[in-house]
Amino acid sequence: MHQPLSFRDPTNPDHVCLLQKSLYGVKQAPWAWYQRFADFVTTIGFVNSISDSSLFIYCHGSDIAYLLLYVDDIILTALSDLLRQSIMEKLSSGFAMRDLGVFLSQHKYATEILDKASMSQCNLAPTLATTSSKLCADAGSPYDDPTLYCSLAGALQYLTFTRPDICCAVQQVCLFMHDPGVEHMTALHCILRYVNSTLNHGLQLYKSSISSLLSYTDADWGGCPDTRRSTFGYCVFLDDTLISWFAKRQPAVSKSSAKAEYRGVANVVSETCWHLHHQRTKHIGMDIHFVREKVQRGDVRVLHVPSRYQIADAFTKGLPQILFDDFRSSLNVRKPPDSTAGCIRIEHL
Repeated sequence: MHQPLSFRDPTNPDHVCLLQKSLYGVKQAPWAWYQRFADFVTTIGFVNSISDSSLFIYCHGSDIAYLLLYVDDIILTALSDLLRQSIMEKLSSGFAMRDLGVFLSQHKYATEILDKASMSQCNLAPTLATTSSKLCADAGSPYDDPTLYCSLAGALQYLTFTRPDICCAVQQVCLFMHDPGVEHMTALHCILRYVNSTLNHGLQLYKSSISSLLSYTDADWGGCPDTRRSTFGYCVFLDDTLISWFAKRQPAVSKSSAKAEYRGVANVVSETCWHLHHQRTKHIGMDIHFVREKVQRGDVRVLHVPSRYQIADAFTKGLPQILFDDFRSSLNVRKPPDSTAGCIRIEHL
């Protein structure tokens, strides 16, 4: 770094500028911002989680609060409104913040995706996909702008953080980012038309006094027309609040629907028990014994759920519009309430 030509100091020609704050765009900016935030919350009683550097925990006597940081957004939850308000006042003394409530929405980000795709004024779609058609590698002629396809598909992956209703459809279009075809782009446009029709939708969180978890899992056996691999999905609820969801094509071919279902059950049990390394299990025998052990110990109960109430279907296949709308509501994806309180966004860093 050198002194600008118009601002040379003749008495100190070898001196350089010392930045008092990090700037967007420089490599050190994310770390500098994280370090500043971490240092500040430490002074008000938070400690950094060992398992997740973005999670900060406040625990003093009966007062417990959790603060999760993602870039310049934070989610704060506490055992009492009084504690939450106290922490928010302390945070406001160090940062410019805005309280957005417990309704999580990416409206602005979704609008930017539509602008990027030149689909802000597109026709609206009430649902995502039909129940009969599935994407395959042979999708007609190659799409003439694969870079745009990859960019839009990647952007939609980030949108699934607050829109679990598009998780299955986005997972499907992301399978062909290496070689997108015209039909793949058509499917991606269908997702964007649906997003445009539900721009104001987001994820609603609820206060709960229940400590038990309720999980749904489902598998679309041999659903991939190219590899005959199964797609599995799950969603985990704490009372009425959706806290975890997933949709993915299984890494190996299952010779029966029972094997595909067992692998799906093993993954949702692993997620529920926070033993995520079990997602790398490849053999059906290990899945069976893992689930059986949890059931015998009384940690989990595995029950059959009729298709009409199987919420995880939304993560494995296209659904009729009436059923899709019903399951979307069950996933707490809906329009924002009239007023919100409880979540924070940090602005103008």
